[in-house]
Parts: sequence; structure tokens; C-alpha cells
Amino acid sequence: MKHRPIRFFHQARIQSLQGLPTTTTVLQYLREQAHCTATKEGCAEGDCGACTVLVGELDGDRQLVLNNVNACTCFLPTLDGKALLSVEDIGASGDLSPVQQALRDCHGSQCGFCTPGFVSSLQACYERHSAAGTRPTRQQLADDLAGNLCRCTGYRPILDAGELMFDLAPRTIARAPIIAALKELQGDEPLHYQAANLAGRVDRFDAPQSIDELAAIYAANPQARLLAGSTDIGLWVNKRFTDLGDLISIGAVAELRQIRSQAFDGQPGLWIGAGASLEQAWAALTAAVPGLRELWLRFASPPVRHAGTLGGNIANGSPIGDGAPALIALGADIILRRGSVQRVMPLQDFYLGYMKNALQPGEFVEALHLPLPDADLQLRAYKISKRYDSDISAVCAVLAIRLESGLIREARFALGGMAGIVKRASQAEAAVIGQAWTATSVKAAAAALALDFQPLSDLRASSGYRMRVAQNLLQRLWLETRAEQPLAAADLSVWQAVTFDALVPGAAR
Repeated sequence: MKHRPIRFFHQARIQSLQGLPTTTTVLQYLREQAHCTATKEGCAEGDCGACTVLVGELDGDRQLVLNNVNACTCFLPTLDGKALLSVEDIGASGDLSPVQQALRDCHGSQCGFCTPGFVSSLQACYERHSAAGTRPTRQQLADDLAGNLCRCTGYRPILDAGELMFDLAPRTIARAPIIAALKELQGDEPLHYQAANLAGRVDRFDAPQSIDELAAIYAANPQARLLAGSTDIGLWVNKRFTDLGDLISIGAVAELRQIRSQAFDGQPGLWIGAGASLEQAWAALTAAVPGLRELWLRFASPPVRHAGTLGGNIANGSPIGDGAPALIALGADIILRRGSVQRVMPLQDFYLGYMKNALQPGEFVEALHLPLPDADLQLRAYKISKRYDSDISAVCAVLAIRLESGLIREARFALGGMAGIVKRASQAEAAVIGQAWTATSVKAAAAALALDFQPLSDLRASSGYRMRVAQNLLQRLWLETRAEQPLAAADLSVWQAVTFDALVPGAAR
């Protein structure tokens, strides 16, 4: 394999870098090599947003797509063939952009440490809506900023700025030079990069561009570590100082980024490639299963969802991951590949124990395949965490039932945070199948959860709390789906407006 430098567009030209360790982060490059020090390091784990930058790629129509990502967890070689824009690039003309002007006019900054990250996320929002000719609501702005933390200004003036920026004279990022550079970079050979790490050992970073090449490289070097979005692996380096060794990136394999309709045992289904971003995968899932929308919005944050992949989330196998409960409840299969051999198995059988799965040496996740539910399947997704946005679940429950003539013919209860793996509550399911959907059957299912799970206590929640929450969520499922007087959607939203009169009936204002 012919080795070459990492090539990407930044600061109005194509950069060519070599000699930096393979796990050099984009944030380290910006601050230490490019001397673009406006981008800050806060948490170094993708939670605070101080390091947020824009990464640009060409879509299938060769149009520029700009997404906000966390520079602190992205490894520099993953930028190969892409464009990097930091806050210095947004204001490169010398004049404030509409985003920057609006933040200034609305007093959206105090200490200023977080401000460059807010500028990047707001700029991504501005570019997307300007291209579409739309304008976000205030709640959509808040959703877009879910990955950016401000500890002193507060969010009201920042959201004010997000609304004001669309009222100012329009000015988006100049796209022509970026598109021209990215088209040039598309002609490069696949990246095969090597450099000495801090201990002096030479590590490799391979970024094959076809699934056959990926399979061949991994089969020849099964000790290498597969890399998708590095939203988790990046923390191993930043927090644990883990020596990752050789890396094989799946990010340049176009086949792995496909999302397409594909029949599943004769019924409509969805194929999600292992390299599809979390944002794209959840958008497709939510379009097919609207009941997953809140779980999508609360799955990490936009910068994490733009970088991370659903395949990586599933392969990681965290018992508190929010992807697996949804897919298991929908009856998804996981497609594995080693060399030219493909293997298919139910996702619920993939997890063998805490952080252990059925992958064999040299085998990788190719895709996830799930049947699309018909109208008879009633599905609800619940995430319980200490924060509403951008937090890890204490309990994630995706509960689905199919009723026929008042009796439960099918039940699929998948829960995360309750055991060493995400798994179905088989005893609770058995307690309701064939039974009338009543308060009595729900009570029996809740009692059976104690046979399915023995939750651990940790910093997020105690064992008793987790069990009580899971039982209460079964009760909530019944309240929402019971035949008589099911709770209306307006009664379920955490954002439901409560009037003063409702709080204190008859009280004077």
C-alpha cells in the first residue's frame, strides 16, 4: 500500500499533513499546528461544545453539506478528503457574519469561552435553513444547540440571537472554493497513513474506499481497531490515554453509508449501513416509526450524531446505549461480514455479556436490517435521564405491543440500563401475551420485570430506582394505549404549557 499525507481543505486551501500521530485530534491540530486558538477545549469528551467546528463534505449531488462536530474527539486523519471550518473561517472576511453579529447584538456572550462553539453550531443551522429557504422555530434552535453548554450567559440571549440572525442581511459561507477543493480531493487514492506515536512506535491508519478493500485489510490485520465516528473511542484516548495501535476507518466506504428500503421476510424493511451517521440513521428510523422522534432528539447531541454512526453505537454494545433498545424492539437483524462471507443474526442475540458480542476476529458490522412496523403495532420510546438533552440514560425503554380484539398478540419490551446488556424483558412479555390489555395485566408485567432484571446501582441511578422507573413505564404504556380514554399526546409532553390558573385555580394574578 502506498502511504500518503492527510489532505483536507482548511484556511482557504488544501492542507497536506504528515508526521502527526494517528490519534491527533482535530482540536489539537487547530490549536497547536494551525494556531487557530479560538476553538477551545472544555470537557474533551464531546459534552460541552466549546470545541465545535464545521466539517464539510459533498453529498450525492456533489453539493456541499456542512455539519457541526466536536473537534476534541475527531481524529485528524478522518478529515481526509473533507473541509474543516473553524470560527476563524466564519469571520475570515473581516466583517462579522450574521451569526456573530446577532450574538453581539443580543449580548449572547459573557466570558466568551463557549462562544466559538455556539457560533459554529448556529452557523450550521443558518446554512441549512438558508439553503432550504426555511426558518427554525425557537424550539428547533434549542434542539440544534443541545450540544453546546453555556455556564454564564444563559440560553435566552443565545436563542434570541438564533432568531435575529435570519433578520440580518443574508450572508452564507462561500461555497464555490470549498466545492472545487473537495472535487479535487475526490481524485486522491485511499488514505494509507502511518506515523510514530508518542511512544515512538509507528501506527497505521487505513481508510479504504470500498467494502471489499475494508474486508481484505481487516481480515489481514484483525488485531487492528475499527474506527467509525470516534465519538466513543476518542474518549479512550483523551480520558484513559489508551494506546489504540493500528486503526482502520470505515468512514470513506460509500457502501456502508447507504440507507435504503429493502424487504424483510416479505414485508417492507429498512437497510441502514454501519457507516451511516447517527443523524441520518435516526432521521430514516423516525420517518418510518414516528414514535422514536423524541428518542432521536435526545440521543446525544447534533455534533455527536453528525460524527458517530448507528453501526458503531450497536457494535460498541454499551448497556446504556439508546440505539439497541429501539432496534431490538423493532425486531432488527444485524448483518456481519468477514472477508467475502456474510452472516445474519437477530440483533437481540448479538450481545453475549457486558461489552461482549458475537463478532469473530476479522468480522465487522456491515448493516442493520429491520422490518417496518404496520399500523397495528403500538410502539413507545422512553428515555429517563438526569438532564433532558445530551445525557446518558438511567433507563431507556422501547415498548411495543400488538392488540387483536382487545388481547395482546405480540409484545416486545427492550430495555437498556437494566442489565449488563440491552435485552428484552421476556418474563414481562410472557405475562401479557394472550391477556386482555388491562391494569391487571400491566401489574403482572411490572412484577415480572424483577425476574428479567437485577439492575446495578451507580452514579446515574440506584437499582431500586431503575426497577421502579421501568415498572412505571409499563404503566405509562398502558395509559397511552388502553382502549378507553387513552392519554392524549398533549398530556404526555414534558413541554406542555401549564397555565397559572391550572396551578392555582381561581387565584388572582
